Amino acid sequence: MKSSRALIGALVLSLACQSSGGERPGDIVADSLLTRIQVLASDEFEGRAPGSVGEARTVSYLTDQFQQIGLAPGNPNGTFVQAVPLIGITPQESTGLEIIRDNEKLMLMPGADYVAYTKRVVEEVELNGELVFVGYGAVAPEYEWDDFKGVDVKGKVLLMLVNDPPGPEIFGGRAMTYYGRWTYKFEIAAARGAAGALVIHETGPAGYPWEVIGTNPYGEQFDLITEDRNMGRVQIEGWLQRAATAQLFRMAGFDFEEAKRAATQRDFQPIALGLTARTTVVNNLRMVNSHNVVARLEGTKAPDETIIYVAHWDHLGADTSLLGDQIFNGAKDNASGTAGLLEIASEFKRARLPSRSVLFLAVTAEEQGLLGSRYYTGHPLYPLAQTVAVINMDALNVLGRTRDVTVVGMGQSNLDDLAGRIVRSMGRTLRPDPEPEKGFYYRSDHFEFAKVGIPAFNPNGGVEFLDKEEDWGLDMRERYTDEDYHKVSDEVKDYWDLAGAADDLKLFFEMGRDLANGKAWPEWSDSSEFRAVRELSRAPVQ
Repeated sequence: MKSSRALIGALVLSLACQSSGGERPGDIVADSLLTRIQVLASDEFEGRAPGSVGEARTVSYLTDQFQQIGLAPGNPNGTFVQAVPLIGITPQESTGLEIIRDNEKLMLMPGADYVAYTKRVVEEVELNGELVFVGYGAVAPEYEWDDFKGVDVKGKVLLMLVNDPPGPEIFGGRAMTYYGRWTYKFEIAAARGAAGALVIHETGPAGYPWEVIGTNPYGEQFDLITEDRNMGRVQIEGWLQRAATAQLFRMAGFDFEEAKRAATQRDFQPIALGLTARTTVVNNLRMVNSHNVVARLEGTKAPDETIIYVAHWDHLGADTSLLGDQIFNGAKDNASGTAGLLEIASEFKRARLPSRSVLFLAVTAEEQGLLGSRYYTGHPLYPLAQTVAVINMDALNVLGRTRDVTVVGMGQSNLDDLAGRIVRSMGRTLRPDPEPEKGFYYRSDHFEFAKVGIPAFNPNGGVEFLDKEEDWGLDMRERYTDEDYHKVSDEVKDYWDLAGAADDLKLFFEMGRDLANGKAWPEWSDSSEFRAVRELSRAPVQ
């Protein structure tokens, strides 16, 4: 521990000795960025789990850095933190998920076959319900799609396919909509009165392997607490491994692949499988006082209008049940984005004071379902109607310089136009997400701001790397997903090249500076599902 603290001290001293930026505002220095990442991703920070010693060290480090940069506290109460009360829910070991048909029984094992938990704030939940396959579980009038067809599923346990129905004519083609997101599926199950909801995992449509879900079926999960202590949610939420799903369908006398094909058609009818699912989930509960960290640069002419930069500081903590390395350092996800937030804050402090205010928001519990950003939008420190735009940074490009910049959700708002103009001045190009089917737009903190109507820009690293073969960038993306995403191996690598991240951060800085010194209000596109919310929030009071 002493040697670890010495390392942190040396890194912080090294950072303090460096220039706070390049020769001009916006000239992000890759070495400075790397130093910050090394601090946040060090073992000293224990994987930055909410409610842990790692959180305390992370919050202290970020607060110290914002103070050294010279920014003001972002909370109007005079502090650099916003308290985010969470409930920590840890399921105890289970004997399994019992599937029953007449006198036949099948026992599915947690971790290997399924993961099940409850977000209800209770110590024990008993599930006993009939299994119904409801396809993709989507009710989307604008697409003339209804997977329930009026079937009463109260008290049932729903099986749902991950992602959207495939096909070029429905649900926006390849791009995932919110209907394909697992959070939506749990929401619609609760709205329909179901007892439980299990999403069927398949690596391609989900965008990540089963190990991301099943490695630690008894790990602590967090949630915000509603007034009814989350009793409005289904009793059991969770995931079912594909092979276990196929086995279950065979037990019911159905073919899973045939059922999947049927679910891609508008005339799909829910399938009652004639099986009963039983399990008990026993919880250990603890209240967790987590924190968003927030700093502010007040505008000179329109201080009540705010531009927000956001990045999540949290990761997955440590798992003491693992042999060898037990710490999920989260170097790329998201020590890199958090370090980028500090770099941009430093550049703003060096630049001419902006006309509008700029808020630098490092949020907690993104990995638990965007909880820190959701709490902020539910308890904003500055009015949402006066928030101009949000720029999100989640997992920076650590592989070198690119010709392009990817925009996840390209076409959602005219922030793309601003980004495109700046990118062209840098001799680069803007391109849409090459993997829209994975639904990245709904998987990071900007989404919580979009839901309340604030135009939100979610960039990602480019894929056209200088001096690399054409497919190298996408191949490396896939390698990261397979080998490092949400694994203990997400550490600073010796092959990292942060020159590309520095280029991208310059773009994000210039976007924010343009917005902060202008008068325009970014707008959602006519086709965006978030446009109506924005128009309503900014409508003049009669």
